[in-house]
Amino acid sequence: MSQKTGNWIIAIGAVIMFFGLCFLPALLGPHGDQSLLGAASGMFSLGTLMIAGGIYLKARTLQGRSGTEKKKQNSGTNGKRYRGASCDLCGKAEPVILCRVHEVHLCADCLAQHYNFRSCAYVPTNRRQSTVQSGKSVNVKARGA
Repeated sequence: MSQKTGNWIIAIGAVIMFFGLCFLPALLGPHGDQSLLGAASGMFSLGTLMIAGGIYLKARTLQGRSGTEKKKQNSGTNGKRYRGASCDLCGKAEPVILCRVHEVHLCADCLAQHYNFRSCAYVPTNRRQSTVQSGKSVNVKARGA
């Protein structure tokens, strides 16, 4: 289904709600017919339900589109990952940070989506790994307080 279908369902629901509200003058007048109360409330409820259904359909359509767009973006690189040249998630921007837990290079925009202070540990991507040279001892003096 497309977004237009959701728009049409929302519009039909709004019209049905309007007709349900049109019964109110007949209910509230001096010679009001109380038997119309059930019909008015039923029409109003049906319209509200249709509007909610239309909004749900639009949301599901948008959710499905976001998944297919990500697949299209990832398939454009022929399955090859160029680590360090671009962000591992979006593949567009230059990475600025590395998630050590997930081993993912991230740009500034994707960092906001990936950020989890409880489980992730981040280091800048331009930071070189410290290498320990074998055979050399490091003399460290403790300074007194």
